[in-house]
Amino acid sequence: MSVPGYQEFMYPILRKLGDNKEYRLKDLYSFIADEFNLSEEDIQLKLPSGRQSVLNNRVSWAKTYLTKAGLLKSVKRGVIAITDEGQQVLSDPEINKINRKFLLRYKDFREFQNQVPKEEKDIEITDEKEMTPLELIEENHRLLKNELQDELLDKIMSCSPTFFENLIVELIVSMGYGGSVQDAGKAIGKSGDEGIDGIIKEDVLGLEMIFLQAKRWNPDGAISRPEIQSFVGSLVGRQASKGLFITTAKFTKGAIEYAEKVDKRVILIDGQQLTDLMFNYNVGVVREMVFTTKKIDAEFFEE
Repeated sequence: MSVPGYQEFMYPILRKLGDNKEYRLKDLYSFIADEFNLSEEDIQLKLPSGRQSVLNNRVSWAKTYLTKAGLLKSVKRGVIAITDEGQQVLSDPEINKINRKFLLRYKDFREFQNQVPKEEKDIEITDEKEMTPLELIEENHRLLKNELQDELLDKIMSCSPTFFENLIVELIVSMGYGGSVQDAGKAIGKSGDEGIDGIIKEDVLGLEMIFLQAKRWNPDGAISRPEIQSFVGSLVGRQASKGLFITTAKFTKGAIEYAEKVDKRVILIDGQQLTDLMFNYNVGVVREMVFTTKKIDAEFFEE
C-alpha cells in the first residue's frame, strides 16, 4: 500500500499517547508504520527533494497539527505527550477520526492557520480538495513559515543573552540600519536583565539615531504598558524622537495603544514579528528549496 495522508495519522497518534506516557517523535514513525502495515518500500519512500522520507514527513506534520490545536504538548525537544484536551477527545465515543476540519474548532489551531475570524460564528472552512494547485502551494508555504517561526522562537530562548544581542545586531544591519555589523555591535551590547539597550544609526552616516531596547522574555508572556512608559521615559531623557522595542514575547493591548498615542515614534516588534523579519531578511534561516511556477508566454506565440 502507499503511505496514507498525514490526516489519517492524527487519531492513531493521539490514541497512542492516550496512555499518558512521553514519546519521542521517532517512536511514532515506527508505531505508524506498524499501525498501517507499511512495507519496507513504503517506509523508505522519499520526498522529491530526497531529504526526508514521506512517512516521517507526514507523521511530523500530524504531530505538529495536533500540538497546534492543543491536543498534544512538547515536553522537551523531540518529546511529546497528550494534554487534558487530547484525553477529552479520546473519551468521546463519537470521535474516531481527526482531520484539519476537526482541528479548526480550536482557536490556537485557527491562529496557526491564519484563519482567525472576527466572530466565532464567521469561521470559514475550506476543503483542501476545493483549492486550486496554486492556492495549495500558497497555503502550505504559509504553514511551513508559521511552523518555522515557532521553531525560531524556541531556538532563541534556548540560546544565551549574548547570542540574542548578536542576533539583533545581525537583523538590524540586514534591514539596512545600524551602519555596519561592527558599528551596530559597538552601539548595542550593554546587556541587562537579559535585554539590550543602545543607540543605533538609522542611516549609514548616522544623521538620524534610533534608541533600541530588546528583551528576551517568555514567548507566552506579554510586555505591558508600564514597560513601554519606562522606555518612552528613556527616550525623553536622551532627547530621542524614535524608539524600537523588540521582544520575544507579546505586547498587551494597553502597551500597543500607549505606543500609538505618545508623541515619540515608537515601534513595537513582538516575537512573531521578530521571527517574520528573520524569515524575510534571512537571519538564522537558510533556503531549503525553491519551486518555480510558470505560465504561457502569450507574446511568444503571437504571429
